Amino acid sequence: MKIALIQMPVCADKQHNVRTALQLTEQAAGQGARMAVLPEMFLCPYDNACFPQYAEPRGGQSWQAMSRAAAELGLTLVAGSIPERDGEKLYNTSFVFGPDGREIARHRKVHLFDIDVQGGQHFCESEVLTAGSEVTLFEAEGHRFGLCICFDVRFPELFRAMALKGAEAVLVPAAFNMTTGPMHWELTFRMRAVDNQLFTAGIAPARDEAGVYVSYANTIACSPWGKVLARAGTGPEVLMVDLDLEEVAGVRRQLPLLSARRPQVYGL
Repeated sequence: MKIALIQMPVCADKQHNVRTALQLTEQAAGQGARMAVLPEMFLCPYDNACFPQYAEPRGGQSWQAMSRAAAELGLTLVAGSIPERDGEKLYNTSFVFGPDGREIARHRKVHLFDIDVQGGQHFCESEVLTAGSEVTLFEAEGHRFGLCICFDVRFPELFRAMALKGAEAVLVPAAFNMTTGPMHWELTFRMRAVDNQLFTAGIAPARDEAGVYVSYANTIACSPWGKVLARAGTGPEVLMVDLDLEEVAGVRRQLPLLSARRPQVYGL
């Protein structure tokens, strides 16, 4: 299954960001993509101060634009994530649209990015955002995909839950920073792929050295063996990957990690 991982630039102009996302999704469809995935917070700068200002409700203007694009291009569109407003609460939310334009999944970031790395990044999403509470999967062309957002990737329990529910690949719109990215980005995506014997993909915004939040970029796709299948640089890029999803069953037969689990021993 050919999938486009869209590493796009994100600026302070919401409408410009939407147009960029639509243009690059159209480009991906022209290259034969059956699915396109946008990065985390593709509507706005990754900044707590921006989230309330740029937030939209489910079914809002950007939601509608992505729904139309999926239908017009006839592909599955994982619309990165946006700040979603629901009543008085804000969420970091990814919407997924099928080839007919219908919403087929919604994931609200479960683990909020609250960190204070000595000599590095300080950021607390929980000052503005509310955490989600669901494990998210969706079907596309006969295959099952897991979906989570950025900091969620650091929690192996969430990935194991998706694997046990049948995920063959997990897609992660994400924006690691310049402190954690060089150390943990590739390591984490390869590790989650190996632990759960599935494909992983991390889809990041392009790097903007002058931005309020500097994304590590390096959009990546890994195989169930932990091999890096494709990796972007730091600039705008539509990274095309062809996932042989039948490989998942083969790897699990050869190295029976999931079937050899003994949860009664772990006490979890």
